[in-house]
Amino acid sequence: MGAIVVEVCDGNAITSLDIEGIIESEFPEVAVLMNECLAFCGLCRVRPYALVNNRRVHGNTPEECLAKIREAIKEELAVYQ
Repeated sequence: MGAIVVEVCDGNAITSLDIEGIIESEFPEVAVLMNECLAFCGLCRVRPYALVNNRRVHGNTPEECLAKIREAIKEELAVYQ
């Protein structure tokens, strides 16, 4: 498993992107976990989101959320460098 974990709810709008393939190819030290439910009831219906090391990251569109996920990963990686 990677040093950084990104968790995504299967029912989330961000799954319209290949989030797992995109993130894991850009950041080999990151593990993307697809879950049935992350227990933030209703949030996945409102906007795309993911958890980056248990911190919620969201955007108005899947692309915006992906950009914010990338930034959160870079912040987390800075801790390890």
